[in-house]
Amino acid sequence: MFTISVPASSANIGPGFDSAGVAVSRYLTLQVREADEWQFIHTTSLIPTVRKFEDHFIYKVAKQVADWHDCTLPPAEVTMESEVPLARGLGSSASAIVAGIELANQLCDLNLSEREKLDYAVKIEGHPDNVAACLLGGFVVTVKMREEASYKKLPAIDTDLVVYIPNFELKTEDARKVLPQNFGMKDAATASGVSNLMISALLTGDYELAGKMMESDLFHESYRAKLIPNYFDIRSNARNLGAFGTVISGAGPTMISFVPNGEGEEIAAEMQRLLPDYEVESLKLDENGLQVKVNINN
Repeated sequence: MFTISVPASSANIGPGFDSAGVAVSRYLTLQVREADEWQFIHTTSLIPTVRKFEDHFIYKVAKQVADWHDCTLPPAEVTMESEVPLARGLGSSASAIVAGIELANQLCDLNLSEREKLDYAVKIEGHPDNVAACLLGGFVVTVKMREEASYKKLPAIDTDLVVYIPNFELKTEDARKVLPQNFGMKDAATASGVSNLMISALLTGDYELAGKMMESDLFHESYRAKLIPNYFDIRSNARNLGAFGTVISGAGPTMISFVPNGEGEEIAAEMQRLLPDYEVESLKLDENGLQVKVNINN
């Protein structure tokens, strides 16, 4: 019938706490076919086994959206492949939510707009930074005020990315527990200024300044650094190899560097040598976001 592809995402981006997100070139892919009964087939170990289709996270999301439109989901065979590790700070739940919304959109012929898809994703996820990047692609800045999320996608960022994925998980709720509950006005003003300058530098192509601001965050990185082994070594070594800036990806424990365009593979190879217990990979910003391809021949 059709194929759904959703990129992974990295949120926060230093001072862009709970606001800035980027789509990266790792993907969750669903191949969907007509069937007499529901079936989810996992082709990768990155997706946990689910015995009953009713308990599958993507099915739950799709059914929730279908219920909002008084639609009954027709059964389908869904073959899933994922390059997005769970609980590593690369937006695995956001990718699944966007995929589930699109699954309902296609199966029920809902003709959802981009705005409607984002509203549903934020309603389910609770915050917009990861889901907006998954849906829209590229570098997206968002804010949620009361129940409404506003967003803007930046022009294409001309850098490579390098990700450092450790072999352990870090739950978002655990990463949030170490953050302060209150922020003084003076500190908040400075922290906001750092974030504003980072975005301005990205918009004007000053990646050196943008990277400096990424590493000057006051909102969350200094508090979460203690939860992430090798945090300071990764930042220092990446900078010595030419990275503009290195930050925690989402809530961690993965970290991500913005590096000069064309140098990602070389920097990743050297960082892999320094971090043999990590999965280090050069990635690109995915500018396309959610993609749906109708399989005409099937």
